[in-house]
Amino acid sequence: MLAFVIGTGRCGSTMLTELIARHPEVGFVSNMDDKLARLNLKGRWNNTLFSRAAERDPSLVAFEHRRRLVERGRVRVAPSEGWSLLERQVSGALVRPCRDLTAADASPWLVNRIQEFFDTRIAAQHTPAFVHHVTGWPRAGLLSAAYPDARFIHVVRDGRAVANSWLQMGWWDGYRGPDRWFLGPLPPAYRDLWEESGRSFVSLAGLGWRMLIEAALEAEQRAPEGQWLTVRHEDVLEDPRGQMKSVLEFLGLDWTPAFEAGFTRHHISSTRGRSWLRDLTAAQAEQLEDVIAEPLVRLGYPRR
Repeated sequence: MLAFVIGTGRCGSTMLTELIARHPEVGFVSNMDDKLARLNLKGRWNNTLFSRAAERDPSLVAFEHRRRLVERGRVRVAPSEGWSLLERQVSGALVRPCRDLTAADASPWLVNRIQEFFDTRIAAQHTPAFVHHVTGWPRAGLLSAAYPDARFIHVVRDGRAVANSWLQMGWWDGYRGPDRWFLGPLPPAYRDLWEESGRSFVSLAGLGWRMLIEAALEAEQRAPEGQWLTVRHEDVLEDPRGQMKSVLEFLGLDWTPAFEAGFTRHHISSTRGRSWLRDLTAAQAEQLEDVIAEPLVRLGYPRR
């Protein structure tokens, strides 16, 4: 069984992917696979090494430090989006698209590359389930064309929190404007909203979140019944055990003693959920809410 955990980035999808990867029956692409992309590693020992890292030092799984490759002098193996590896082994089209990728993009050549990439790793890791993390454009249409039975877990987070976080990230290139950022051109209506905001970067970050969320919502409408699960990050923080039970059930996995041991080592903090209220001025927060109000409310996040 192949599943993809998708999200906008800065939405909690990394945390959920790491929780799922604690299950002994789950395979994944690791950060070491990605860092050593030239070697085209298949990750046979990824799950074992990930589990043992937590056994040696429980603090390694604190999510505030989840992206570090080396912690306390140790090499840490953890799930990765594997963009360098995917670019080398599949195509830059999958890694850096200027729009969402749909079934219309599923050329035989590209589908074969995607299948070869995942099939070889699934075979090498010998796990009943294989989970891969994808951020940015959902790419669900293309991935479903390659794997019609694939399942998707869409992690959503309050768009105000996501936009606020993007603005503080060194990789966020929205400061260059929507003609030169990673999401491609703004739709005309959104371009008008951005111009009306005085070309506010806060508004632009919100519009970026809205573009990705709406692409995912469209993909959800096309997904076969039973193959799409939406998980709110805030719900995971509030009830991690209950939410993870639902996720494992969706993936056809049991809550085993081995998973319980890994799950209990995680430190999950909900203290930063509304930091956007502190980090943005009242005018900026209102401006942000104005451009994302419709999908925000649709996902269950009321305006102030």
